[in-house]
Amino acid sequence: MSSAAPSQRTQSNVSVASTATEVPSGPLSGPSNTTWRRQRLLHIGSRSTLPGAPADHRDSSAETSPLVPTRPELSANHSSYGTLPTPRRVSQRPSFRARHGLPALPTLSLSKRSSSIPASPPPQPWSAPYDRSSFFRITTQRPISAYDALAPTDGDLLDADAKTNGVRVWYSSFSSIDWLHDAIKDSARVFHIRRRRSFRGRVRTALDKSMGWVIVTIVGFLTAVTAFLIVRSEQWLFDIKDGYCETSWLKAKRFCCPMSPEAILTGASFEEDACDTWRTWSHLLTKPGARESAQLSAGYVSYAFFALLLAGLSALLTIHLTASTSFVTRKDSGVLAPDFDNADEAAKLSPLTEHVSKRKVLYYAAGSGIPEIKTILSGFVIHGYLGGRTLFTKSVGLALSVASGLSLGKEGPFVHIASCIGNIVSRYFSKYETNEGKRREILSAASAAGVAVAFGAPIGGVLFSLEEVSYFFPPKVMWRSFFCAMIAAMTLRFLDPFGTGKLVLFQVTYEKDWHAYELVPFLLLGVFGGVFGAYFSKLNHRWSRDVRNKTWLKTHPIMEVLLVTLVTTAFSFVNPYTRMGGTELVYNLFAECRTGSPNNHSGLCVLDPGTQAWPVMRSIFLALIVKAALTVVTFGIKLPAGIFIPTLGVGACAGRIVGIAVQYAQWRAPDSPMFASCGGDLSCIIPGLYAMVGAAAALSGVTRTTVSLAVIMFELTDTLTYAVPVMLAVLVAKTVADALEPKGIYDLVIELSQLPYLDSKHQHVWGTLHVSDATDRDVDVIRVDRPNTVKSLRDQLADLVSAGYADTGFPIVRSADTGFRLAGYIGASELEHALSIVADEAEHPVYFQGEGRFNFGEMSSSSLSSIVEDGPRIDPFNFSVYMDQAPLTVNINSPLEIVQQFFVKLGARYVVVTDSEGHYEGVIDKNGWLTFLGELDAKLH
Repeated sequence: MSSAAPSQRTQSNVSVASTATEVPSGPLSGPSNTTWRRQRLLHIGSRSTLPGAPADHRDSSAETSPLVPTRPELSANHSSYGTLPTPRRVSQRPSFRARHGLPALPTLSLSKRSSSIPASPPPQPWSAPYDRSSFFRITTQRPISAYDALAPTDGDLLDADAKTNGVRVWYSSFSSIDWLHDAIKDSARVFHIRRRRSFRGRVRTALDKSMGWVIVTIVGFLTAVTAFLIVRSEQWLFDIKDGYCETSWLKAKRFCCPMSPEAILTGASFEEDACDTWRTWSHLLTKPGARESAQLSAGYVSYAFFALLLAGLSALLTIHLTASTSFVTRKDSGVLAPDFDNADEAAKLSPLTEHVSKRKVLYYAAGSGIPEIKTILSGFVIHGYLGGRTLFTKSVGLALSVASGLSLGKEGPFVHIASCIGNIVSRYFSKYETNEGKRREILSAASAAGVAVAFGAPIGGVLFSLEEVSYFFPPKVMWRSFFCAMIAAMTLRFLDPFGTGKLVLFQVTYEKDWHAYELVPFLLLGVFGGVFGAYFSKLNHRWSRDVRNKTWLKTHPIMEVLLVTLVTTAFSFVNPYTRMGGTELVYNLFAECRTGSPNNHSGLCVLDPGTQAWPVMRSIFLALIVKAALTVVTFGIKLPAGIFIPTLGVGACAGRIVGIAVQYAQWRAPDSPMFASCGGDLSCIIPGLYAMVGAAAALSGVTRTTVSLAVIMFELTDTLTYAVPVMLAVLVAKTVADALEPKGIYDLVIELSQLPYLDSKHQHVWGTLHVSDATDRDVDVIRVDRPNTVKSLRDQLADLVSAGYADTGFPIVRSADTGFRLAGYIGASELEHALSIVADEAEHPVYFQGEGRFNFGEMSSSSLSSIVEDGPRIDPFNFSVYMDQAPLTVNINSPLEIVQQFFVKLGARYVVVTDSEGHYEGVIDKNGWLTFLGELDAKLH
């Protein structure tokens, strides 16, 4: 900062349009560089002379160099995303966080040696410094709008009736958003736009209303194009393991050996047609006339080589491009910057860091992404998880991982990919870029588009977004989600990724109806799906927790990927069904055996039950066991991987076995009363229908979806004829699975990853517990009846971070007769931003009252105009501009259900607890509430 006089410095702080500068010039300025804020906070009150600091402040600040906690009883604990538990410091009285065993976060540290802060921060790019090993480094980027849009725009000023109740700055990564504030801010924005009655005002209102529809249209189109590119790439890469097209290396076998229109109509499979232009590696690597064993060995070696290559490349991209430590933005907290614990700063760290553990590294492109999307849509912030680098890595890595032949699918990750597209597109529209709550409406619509292109089911996609992913789903979001899914499905239909006119490969149609006696096997398939889903979730969770995270596999993720790939390739040659790709296997299991068709679907069509039934059933059962076992150890490895297709494959195998068994029973006893409705027709039974029902049951047991899954199955079969069988199997599967394991696979992943997800559907039994049992009384407060300086507030902020409250803030209180009265609340990010602006004057008093000073709580156009014209009237040391002057409060005698509804229905970030006389008692923040609910459920189970 410059060494101007205080009056001149105050004048410089009044700029309300400084989003294009690196150094913030006032409360309404744009976000500054994270490293710059960190340096400013570190050196408040240091021994060195700060440029611009008054002379009388220089000597008085010499007594404080390292930060000493003023509350030694507080331990460094925090219930945040992906943190590891650490030993707690010994204290006479355990804190609230210590009593609840919350893990630690990096803490604010000050230099033990005297050092000086530069007069101005070095030039930094607008974009965050990504991992230097990555080639995705860029030097410039458009400014990030992280602050509330309170500044005048296009000459228009806010109206006096548009209350905002304090300025909010950035949402740091791994923090929760304030749904209430974002709703209030959007309401003020809408009022500001629609109050204009002129023609220009009406045009702006129409454009504002149509903005959401424009965005979802773009998102739907781009999602379909991305899905098309991934499918085509995956087809070619999958077939390259077997051979290559002689006419063109870039053609998959399906397009190297095109089918005739007659073959498509009769359901012929391209694998069974003669193809003179397709060359296999086994024939290329062996001499003509070589023995069959030599050809088989050559084929296996080439298959394994390409599988390991593809899976290894996917893992390398995931690990080196999407590690959570490589994502740093200017919206990240300066006191929680990832470079706080780097080697260069090791000698400067405060003794506080001895008790702090590092956050474990997460890989944003790994897995399906649905658990993280659920958490983000519930109000959690993970910077970079929905960014362009993650989108690129997820798309390319997904094509590579699926093509490697691993037991995983690409349908689930399409939800993550579509959400990335929705997030990127919405950032170009300030209405959604500056409002995290509004942006989640676009993400909900994008999730629906992801399911639409995955299954060719736009209606099912909307219901999946409503039932499984979204947290806030008003009617307008449903309409836009439906429109976005329709655009995505329609675009993908025109692109025709499979060359068959179908949106997905396993889209089938059946010509016959089901019979009443078949409800019994459908019911059994529902039971199987529930049992499989429950135990699959248990086994995968325990494998990830006890083997993947507690053995050498934890530090060697690429080696784990290669080992799983090697085992998968070994089992792929057990029989033709284990070697097939997941989508291809599901297609053949779903398919109906049509009379006179040349396609027997890889031997799955049983024409002679007496001789074919049992061998086919044994082969399918072996494929079921292999696929189920491989999926347990595959799901969760460090590459893009979905769970939909492997689960559908296992359920379809079970259903096909049951269907062939019923077909065999009818062949043995065609005159049985049970088969009387068939009238002696041996083609009365459709094993493919049983496979579809079994697949729906298994997927319901694993993910616990019901209505959306049933609708997806209806759209896959283009008919409602089989609504009852699918609904019966899905309901039975979910009921059985819930009885055996209350949490589905997504909930278990959320639990394993320590995602702060508040399930709004879960009912809690409070018993004799009261609000006082969940109240955290250890939170430090800011007292307005005592002097507060820049340095003292910096010290309190450091204590707050070291105690694990960085996602919350400070209650602002004043002394009363028998306690404290609540005056307001200020978030940690807001306090950090305010302190970084006035860091030059460590001993200057700071105010939290609006008496005679500038107050943003009730800003009118006239007051804002005068402020812009008369800068010195703004006092940068009056922090009331950042205060929440009307925080949510709850009486300590209230039932706990009220607190639950505050967090679930209102989206509160914190709730302040008061007694019956209105005195301050403590705070319940969202992370603490989640920990309290976890302990409550653990006691009941």
